[in-house]
Amino acid sequence: MSVVETTDWEALREAARTAMTKAYVPYSRFPVGAAAITTDGRLVSGCNIENASYGITLCAECSLVTDLVMGGGGRLVAFACVDGNGDVLMPCGRCRQLLYEHSDASMVLDTVSGFKTIDEVIPDAFGPRQLEEFRASQA
Repeated sequence: MSVVETTDWEALREAARTAMTKAYVPYSRFPVGAAAITTDGRLVSGCNIENASYGITLCAECSLVTDLVMGGGGRLVAFACVDGNGDVLMPCGRCRQLLYEHSDASMVLDTVSGFKTIDEVIPDAFGPRQLEEFRASQA
């Protein structure tokens, strides 16, 4: 069965909603929460954390990846992101690249237009898989 079929998407969205309630957003007042499942079945989550110096604000996806790394690493297989209303939110391009870096090749995202693989939401991406392929071709 596929990740789409085996993932409890409503539970994943609810974990993202819970994370969203912890967001620190005194400037934008736009809370975001994210949650994902790893290849070993762990749940990781994050929320956006703003800063008066806007350039160093952390997005929910950055917070999620921090949780992933601090929890032992691994690869993401299923991802959901929600806005302050609890509605599905598509990660921006920067965050898609961040997710790609930590994704399993078959990672699926819950998007505003349905379930999509990481390769569909960031086509022709460059990351660890391409580096591994290059190294293998040099051996």
